[in-house]
Amino acid sequence: MTDAPGVISAAGFHALPPEAPMPMETQDLHAAPDLHGREPVSPTEPPLVWLRRLAVIGSALALTLYGAYQTHLVLDANGFSVLGVIMEVLFILLFTWIALAFTSSVAGFWSLLTKGGLGLGIHADGPLPELKTRVALLMPTYNEDPHRVMAGLRAIYASLQETGRADAFDIFILSDTTNPDVWITEEAAFLALRRDTGDDKHIFYRRRAKNIERKAGNVGEWVRRFGGAYPLMVTLDADSVMDGRTLVQIAAAMERNPQVGLIQTLPIIAGGTTLFARMQQFAGRVYGPLIAHGIAWWHGAASNYWGHNAIIRTAAFAEQAGLPHLPGRKPFGGHILSHDFVEAALMRRGGWAIHMVPALLGSYEESPPSLTDVAIRDRRWCQGNLQHYKVIPTKGLHWLSRMHMLVGIGAYVTSPLWLVFLLVGILISLQARFVRPEYFGDTKTLYPHWPQVDPVRAKYVFIATMAILLAPKLFAYIALFFNRTTLKGCGGAIRTACSIVVETLIGGLIAPIAMLIQTGGVISILSGQDSGWNAQRRDDGGVPFSVIVKGYWRYTVFGLILGAAAWAVSISLFLWMTPVLLGLVLAIPLAALTASRDAGQALRRAGLLLVPEETQTPDVLLKAADAMQMPAPNCPEDALEALYSDPTLLAAHRAMLPPPRKPGDPIDADRLVGLLKLQEARSLTDAETALTPKEKAAALGDTSGLDRLMALPR
Repeated sequence: MTDAPGVISAAGFHALPPEAPMPMETQDLHAAPDLHGREPVSPTEPPLVWLRRLAVIGSALALTLYGAYQTHLVLDANGFSVLGVIMEVLFILLFTWIALAFTSSVAGFWSLLTKGGLGLGIHADGPLPELKTRVALLMPTYNEDPHRVMAGLRAIYASLQETGRADAFDIFILSDTTNPDVWITEEAAFLALRRDTGDDKHIFYRRRAKNIERKAGNVGEWVRRFGGAYPLMVTLDADSVMDGRTLVQIAAAMERNPQVGLIQTLPIIAGGTTLFARMQQFAGRVYGPLIAHGIAWWHGAASNYWGHNAIIRTAAFAEQAGLPHLPGRKPFGGHILSHDFVEAALMRRGGWAIHMVPALLGSYEESPPSLTDVAIRDRRWCQGNLQHYKVIPTKGLHWLSRMHMLVGIGAYVTSPLWLVFLLVGILISLQARFVRPEYFGDTKTLYPHWPQVDPVRAKYVFIATMAILLAPKLFAYIALFFNRTTLKGCGGAIRTACSIVVETLIGGLIAPIAMLIQTGGVISILSGQDSGWNAQRRDDGGVPFSVIVKGYWRYTVFGLILGAAAWAVSISLFLWMTPVLLGLVLAIPLAALTASRDAGQALRRAGLLLVPEETQTPDVLLKAADAMQMPAPNCPEDALEALYSDPTLLAAHRAMLPPPRKPGDPIDADRLVGLLKLQEARSLTDAETALTPKEKAAALGDTSGLDRLMALPR
């Protein structure tokens, strides 16, 4: 039946191409990068990029110093209390964060107005260049809906065919799926994709039995087995869709620029139906380009990698991006969860340029449908980013790479800092109300020391802080007037303005809930809890109200307690904190409302939160939508029933298994227990009842176990 591992003869196709190994070396974070005998690469940087970085970072620091000075004047200038010192330190840390976002958005505004954001010889319009290089499209998947994954690949494949450059691309479905029923459905969907496209030379499937190092290990294993045959690889996510022209353009840019190791596109969120998803995609479409243009403008050739919808030079990745295991136990030790930042940093350390091209359209992804789903994903990202504190001291890293990791850590650490800032503010108010001030202190003096808390100046500091926080949204709105197509796609000037108000108001109410969710994540990680690896929900099925109540009641209770404390101090403090308190007290209805598909569609009918991808849908997204409407392969949900009823699927599955285990080879516990249980089973029903999902997957992944299963009567 098989000529070689993974090669199917009887079915007439190859599940995998002939292997072309490429050594992928694990990096030593304490040693200088090994260039493997090649001449050091000198990445091309924009002219005077150092001046750009100085302008963005220097302006942010200047704003922070001025804000710190004004805060100093707000508080008691005759000697701070301990709480006052804590509050000013927290203000400086938090204000630095928003000041850098503000100055970077100013850079993005300038880049948008001057039509920047491409470079590397990429031209969005015009004839497509010829390609001389083979490119692999890698689609890692982990317990995802196979029909949804294949729909995206069908759209990408069809779009590539229209470019006339499709022969340069091979598609690899790299499965880490552990659910045996999803695994067999994946294989059926893969066979259907090949059958419908008539292409058995450019579409391949491989499943790993052991999910070592998760997605990074999945891609790394592909590099070691097949990377030598593909100078370039494009990493995708299960929800990724990329236009064929975009893929050809970034591949050609890599051919023209041999010093470039990675080009990151700007994935646009599309396809959302719930209110939360539509808010995310509107914010990403309107504010996202401003942010991405800003960081691309001053990052230059030391940009970042977001883990998907990017093209990578395989040799650069294999040479520099082999990730070590971090010392210590989980959650901080072990393999690196947020691997993309580290891979980009290591490639840049090895002399390869890392670029972002935010002005190139044609790169798409989806948003989680609810705040609950974001919280689950965010917990894993939080752990991965906090791990980076062990990577930051790595020898030879570019200073911007270290900054990327610090910013990633700050994205989560700022939440508990904001919470402490709020609580300290309440304590200071309590102190002012109930603690009698010492007018003369311990030393004799003719004049008393009057406490100096300036409410007027405090109001101006607050207004200035909110202006700096919200200014990027105004910049993004103004920039739309220089891109009439996008403005029209968002519903026009008035509806876009109304959408920004709606997104800002609802987002502002959600913000304190997200703050507490992230704070809880940080605390759980610091207490030693690992996030695990769970499949991500991508459909718009509503979250049961009982689940919402169970997940969000504690935020409501906290809001009530916080409100009571503020009321006890003064009515003015209570009113001042109303936006935060309102969001927390309404946590349950807000979570239910934003997870609602009906609410999202009602706003769409009203012309709010529109994005061009739904008013002027790109062709590749239409293809993906059409593919989603196609009937899924007629495959029973149960893996055993599917194999039992479809001899072709059974033959394909058998041929894609690894070679039979040799006598004396080690056998894992799940496989051993599964085989022992199968010996006792008298029917397929007995096997279904007796086997756990892990044992079932182990049995299906073993030729002897598969033979025993298929020999059982139904």
